[in-house]
Amino acid sequence: MKVAAIQMVSGPDVAQNLARARHWMGEAAAAGAELVALPEYFCLMGLKDRDKLAVAEPDLQLQPEAVAPIQRLLADTARELGLWVLGGTLPMACTGALAGQRVRNSSCVYGPDGARVARYDKIHLFRYDNGREAYDEGVVLERGSEPVTAALSDRRGQAWRLGLSVCYDLRFPELYRRMSFTPGQPPCDLIAVPAAFTHTTGEAHWELLLRARAVENQAFVIAPAQGGRHDNGRRTWGHSMVIDPWGQVLALRPEGEGLVLAELDTDRLKSVRQQLPALQHRLIVD
Repeated sequence: MKVAAIQMVSGPDVAQNLARARHWMGEAAAAGAELVALPEYFCLMGLKDRDKLAVAEPDLQLQPEAVAPIQRLLADTARELGLWVLGGTLPMACTGALAGQRVRNSSCVYGPDGARVARYDKIHLFRYDNGREAYDEGVVLERGSEPVTAALSDRRGQAWRLGLSVCYDLRFPELYRRMSFTPGQPPCDLIAVPAAFTHTTGEAHWELLLRARAVENQAFVIAPAQGGRHDNGRRTWGHSMVIDPWGQVLALRPEGEGLVLAELDTDRLKSVRQQLPALQHRLIVD
């Protein structure tokens, strides 16, 4: 299956960000991609964190007639281009007591028919303070609670199990273990990590952690990222990449808008798992 990871340098203008995302999804489709993945907050990197509240969308699965341009773009593009689309993340409105005060950072997957097949809400919320930089996602976000996987199939009819995660989740290997050892389900073949890593943490840990998750779960990893200097002054690390189950980087874009393409080979997946059957050797379980 040919996949594309799109790298963006999103700003505060949602319409402009959506137009850029649509452009790059079109480029990916023209290059033969079957699955396209967008980065975290592809739709908005606001001037301040609370800007997410103003553009938060209700879940169209619950309110089909709602105004939700971000979700509709993802669904429409998947259908028009015949792609599997991993929609990075978007701010999904909370309900109940937190309505208008918090959002969920939601990653949605759409099939080639435009139907949504999965929604994952980011579980682990980033907080960082090194004395010069400080950031706390919990001020605006409500965390999710459940791991999510999705069943995909490529154009040859080959089944793929996709595990969903977002950015800071990458530091918590137990999430990926839970996804790969869901009762009654096969291990994940592909793990998605849309992200907006800071330049500081990305330079130190991004590739290291991505390759570790690929190796320990013997799965492909697709990691589309924000990569550049944003209007709010923040600099994200970028380095969008695709990694194979042996930890080899198949494709990489260091910085700036663009995409990377890679071919995922099920024979490679089977070979790694057969030669070193670490998933079968697991002894310590929940």
